[in-house]
Amino acid sequence: MGRISLKERLTKGVFILDGAMGTELFTRGLEAGKCNDYLNITSPDIIFDVHQAYLKAGSDAVITNTFGSNKYALARHGLAGMAGEINTAAARIARRACGEEKYVLGDIGPSGDFLQPLGCLEPEELREAFAEQAKALLAGGVDGLIIETMTALEEAAVAIEAVKSVCDLPVFISMAFDKAGEDFRTMMGVDVKSFVTKMVLSGAGAVGFNCGTVSLDEYIRLANKYVSVVRALGGGTIVYAEPNAGKPELVEGKAVYNVTPDEFASAAEKIHAISINVIGGCCGTSPAHIEAVVKRLKS
Repeated sequence: MGRISLKERLTKGVFILDGAMGTELFTRGLEAGKCNDYLNITSPDIIFDVHQAYLKAGSDAVITNTFGSNKYALARHGLAGMAGEINTAAARIARRACGEEKYVLGDIGPSGDFLQPLGCLEPEELREAFAEQAKALLAGGVDGLIIETMTALEEAAVAIEAVKSVCDLPVFISMAFDKAGEDFRTMMGVDVKSFVTKMVLSGAGAVGFNCGTVSLDEYIRLANKYVSVVRALGGGTIVYAEPNAGKPELVEGKAVYNVTPDEFASAAEKIHAISINVIGGCCGTSPAHIEAVVKRLKS
């Protein structure tokens, strides 16, 4: 019997995403500040190895190494013209690692700029850039798209519109939240209710959070807010969580994540208890963190 579709699989219990890509690349000796996405072309075996490590840890899906592969982000490295090639290569690497048993999510990150009037970007130009990236990921064989680490509601809306204009695969979308008094907001001041409501109305298959600068206990509170908003809207949208390995500490100018795999898994278990079945990790997480989550949630 063939593998079921990603959309159907998401309805069948716990679904574990992978963890950080950048963290794993640094452990393999790659320099900070370089274009990690270009490694899909120059060093595909390294990216394949990272995917394999997460799959061996028990991930049900891996996320392509394309977080910064829209043309605006790539332009900072002089690679804007290679957006299509880099994205398709990344999707093929992930597909090769997963085979036909596991799932591939094509990663789309923010442009790094702002829409007018705060920045220089025109909505239609940004929409075209995200659509270009999505098409290239589709050409490489992804099972769904995941739009991550958004901070501006306007850019998130453009991104999901662009992706849905080129495919009908499941679309995940998340924002990065920070603590704001007794609440949570993104760097651009977006609150959970505004984001979730807008994305649900835009047709997102799953809404979630990733990255940010909060503690594990605060991620659990954030997860509760998400679930409450989705339930108030009718409860038909999946909520997913990709916490960092806790709140980073600055050590000699570098962000260091000290949360152990067991501590991370304990938080994931509490997030799962809130009725969140799709869980992965963001900055600072490793295959060991994901393996610990798998043991807690799938044992």
